[in-house]
Amino acid sequence: MERKKAGNKLPFFRQLKKDAGNYVLLAPALIYTLVFGYLTYPYMVIAFEKYNYKKGLLSDFVGVKNFEAFFKSTWAWQVTRNTVGLNLLFIITGTIASVGLALILNEVVHKRFLKVAQSTMLFPYFISWAVVAMMLYALLSTDTGLINRMLTGVGLEKISFYSTAKIWPLILVIMRLWKGIGYSSIIYLATITGMDSEIYEAASIDGASRWKQTTKLTIPLLMPTVCILTLMDVGRAFFGDFTMIYSIIGDNGVLMPTTDIIDTFVFRTLRLSGDASVAMAVGLYQSFVGFLLVFGVNKLVKKFYPDGALF
Repeated sequence: MERKKAGNKLPFFRQLKKDAGNYVLLAPALIYTLVFGYLTYPYMVIAFEKYNYKKGLLSDFVGVKNFEAFFKSTWAWQVTRNTVGLNLLFIITGTIASVGLALILNEVVHKRFLKVAQSTMLFPYFISWAVVAMMLYALLSTDTGLINRMLTGVGLEKISFYSTAKIWPLILVIMRLWKGIGYSSIIYLATITGMDSEIYEAASIDGASRWKQTTKLTIPLLMPTVCILTLMDVGRAFFGDFTMIYSIIGDNGVLMPTTDIIDTFVFRTLRLSGDASVAMAVGLYQSFVGFLLVFGVNKLVKKFYPDGALF
């Protein structure tokens, strides 16, 4: 028996040769994670140095001065507030809308209509944010935008969208929903379709309406999935969608009070000033708080709803 068990354990190189195809498919992801994940860890020391491109990691040590430079600036509170605030808006509205859409699609009986509807709602997810930014500009431009042309056509004044900061959180939420709701709802819909049909049959025999089945069965059974996905999103509440924000907002300083996030601030700091130390300090601050958020929120979920905890 011992020889048989030992024979089942192939040596590493024999196993590598046997599953060569699988490892080739896995290689790009492993290399990407290794290079941009683990091999970048030593460079975090830059946050505590006055980085010099000639000296590299052996630059002069300055302690926490780079962190002080950020936290004493007028930008620290603004970008932190915007990052967390926008992400919370995205998480709350996105979760509610995605779950609601999945519940609605689950009630569709006509299969052909369901396929067309899913394909239509999924399509925006694959559109680049750069293209979305151009589409949005075509709608909101002060001079040539479709909305302002319609307003002037009925005798109303134009709205200068690109110089009115307070309305942009709403615009960004709408664009985020339009682009991502179809993709997000697929996960919830897959969970719903995988639920035991016998439970619904028993509820129907007992006289439960479709509304009762949805509120008393579907939603409670869906909650563990909702909690896990929401927990993962909350863990990244300190990491904004750089591609979305920078594609749409760019370097428009008028809109920065409500749209500038940590990611765009780090990019702009490094691009304009070339100070890698401050940029790394802000990035390290972002990562550390995000790490605490994951564990803190998971602990709360584990206390009040154990089935929804991630670990």
